[in-house]
Amino acid sequence: MIHVIAAIELKPGTRDAFLREFHALMPSVHAEDGCIEYGPTVDAETPIAAQVPRRPDLVTIVEKWRDVPALQAHLVAPHMTPYRAKVKEFVISTQLQILEPA
Repeated sequence: MIHVIAAIELKPGTRDAFLREFHALMPSVHAEDGCIEYGPTVDAETPIAAQVPRRPDLVTIVEKWRDVPALQAHLVAPHMTPYRAKVKEFVISTQLQILEPA
């Protein structure tokens, strides 16, 4: 199994619109072979001092995939192209961390 943390920096004020498109995409991704977990998260407000300040224009996608080939198939899945076109106007940058259990 691999874990993916995708940090998506958004243009100010576009998070809700981005999340609407992302939630519409989720059923298709969940149906992909090898998808274990796939969902968006945002910074929580907590009293924990070590937490970074809240970032209102960042969405972090938490993913788990069976293996790298499943992730690679996801990246080129037919439903990803129209999704990317729909959110392109909202996204400033995307950074991926691909991790494996130690």
